[in-house]
Amino acid sequence: MDHAADAPADAPADVAAAAAARLKERLYATITMISVVIGLVASEHATAAGAAATVLTAAVGLWLAALVSDQVAHRVVHGRLATGAELRHMLWIGSPLLLSAIGPLILIASSALGVMDLRTALYASAGVSVAGLFGWGWYGSVRMGSGVAVALLAGALDAAIGLAVALVKAAAGH
Repeated sequence: MDHAADAPADAPADVAAAAAARLKERLYATITMISVVIGLVASEHATAAGAAATVLTAAVGLWLAALVSDQVAHRVVHGRLATGAELRHMLWIGSPLLLSAIGPLILIASSALGVMDLRTALYASAGVSVAGLFGWGWYGSVRMGSGVAVALLAGALDAAIGLAVALVKAAAGH
């Protein structure tokens, strides 16, 4: 008997699992977006419109890739397409992949409006994203009951690891 099937859809464990899955997607997209904006900084001919298109394309591409892989995995495991509530759940879990573009797009738009240079906007976008990784690392450590020093160290390590991964991705042209 499958007891998971008997549990209500909004059981606390299901809600926590969905929150963890959404956060994982957001963190992955944040690291990827850092590599995208760093790659744009390295481009000699980047324009605000081109940078915005690149950021938007990267976010939509990540989202579509996650949706396709979720659907393929569902077909393999369940022998059928995900529809209805299952498909809505996949779309909900993957939506943070699209949200990763908002900060960079706002900063790129500010550069298009003359508020700052495009390179400054792209560096600021990377900086804000790295700070976000720090914040999530710090918060996760605090949630685990760590003291301030350990939480700060965890945040710094998560930010450094995320930045290192983004730099590797950017250097590899991803």
